[in-house]
Amino acid sequence: SAAPVPKVTAERAEKTAVSVSGAGTGKKDKDKGRHKKKKPTCFMTSKRSERCEAAGDIRVVGNVSTIYIDSLDREWRTKPYARYHDPVAMTHVREFVLKPFPSDAPPPACTKNHSVPGFVFSNRGFSGNLYHDYTDVLVPLFLSTRRFNGEVQFLLSDLKPWWVAKFRPLFRQLSRYEVVDVNNDLEVHCVPRIVVGSDFHKDMGIVPSKAAGGVSIVDFKRTLRDAFGLERAAASRGGATGAGKPRLLIISRKNSRRFLNEREMAAAAAAMGFDVRIAEPDQHTDMSTFARLVNSADVMVGVHGAGLTNMVFLPAGAVLIQVVPFGGLEWLTGVTFKNPAADMEVTYMDYNVQLEESSLLEQYPRNHQVLTDPYAVHKQGWDALKAAYLDKQNVRLDLDKFRATLRDALSRLPPASTPAA
Repeated sequence: SAAPVPKVTAERAEKTAVSVSGAGTGKKDKDKGRHKKKKPTCFMTSKRSERCEAAGDIRVVGNVSTIYIDSLDREWRTKPYARYHDPVAMTHVREFVLKPFPSDAPPPACTKNHSVPGFVFSNRGFSGNLYHDYTDVLVPLFLSTRRFNGEVQFLLSDLKPWWVAKFRPLFRQLSRYEVVDVNNDLEVHCVPRIVVGSDFHKDMGIVPSKAAGGVSIVDFKRTLRDAFGLERAAASRGGATGAGKPRLLIISRKNSRRFLNEREMAAAAAAMGFDVRIAEPDQHTDMSTFARLVNSADVMVGVHGAGLTNMVFLPAGAVLIQVVPFGGLEWLTGVTFKNPAADMEVTYMDYNVQLEESSLLEQYPRNHQVLTDPYAVHKQGWDALKAAYLDKQNVRLDLDKFRATLRDALSRLPPASTPAA
């Protein structure tokens, strides 16, 4: 789950201001002011993202994280990961240095020439957690590179082979060239243009009015459908065929936030006429197989967690039911999955767990602060909140309440198709 994090520090804001405004107020600077201001090489595109961009004679020496650019007159430093507001995540991201060509020696000789722009990004930070894979890396990458129409070379920093393999179908939709492990190869990559770092708009989302070409998160979902060969564009009360049963997918969990009565939930749903599937995605799940399973669902239900990120594969009109654990977590579940759902053409529903449905009742006395005053626990910080309500809580849903929720979900699905006369 995404942790609440401090806003951009004063130090970072000051650094950014200096980078943008430059230095010096002498005659030379006044003369420059008569001409159009030069756009800075690196600048913050949001409180979470920084982009560096340049054109000319550019040489990327990835194994020392250095990019030589002939047009520079100063050095810049950046980390190509869209989570600048979170110092914990950014600690793990490799820094790149953008340098002018040396004045006393020739620049590194090109060993691999590219005719297309290079795009540098990182999959460190919190990547590996599916939610952060999408909100910090993949959605920003899409909105930043779709404009190249495949004519872009991805230079991935801190490349994890299993991670690239997992999302390779998507990368192949965005670039006609194989992803380069830029930190571990010994090449000097020469490109005519370089972009370092993706733009960021909002969690799991895109603001079309700010995006090149007006792309939206629906366009991103469409790209995912093409990448993973997903056939269903729309959900239905009649299921995949339009004349059968609607499918319910229960997202299972092994550790914390487990459904303690999962089998009973499945039986109740089946008795109501749902075709029920239970699945538990993890780091080693084959993405293509799981994407097809999610795309086959009309309703998906799961306790708050990274597994709900698979909502990106749901067909339009499908219903997402997020089970919100006890503990005043509506603000967290809203930012992560509720708010993005509408833009993704997914109907969102909450199932709020009451104390009687929570395993916390077995762990604490009735008068304990964790049970009586969750917001006092929130004030103790993210670690306290996470330990109490996310790491140690499982849920046993009230089956009558669950059935009522499913009836409501069924009523919100698009109607089944009518057989032709």
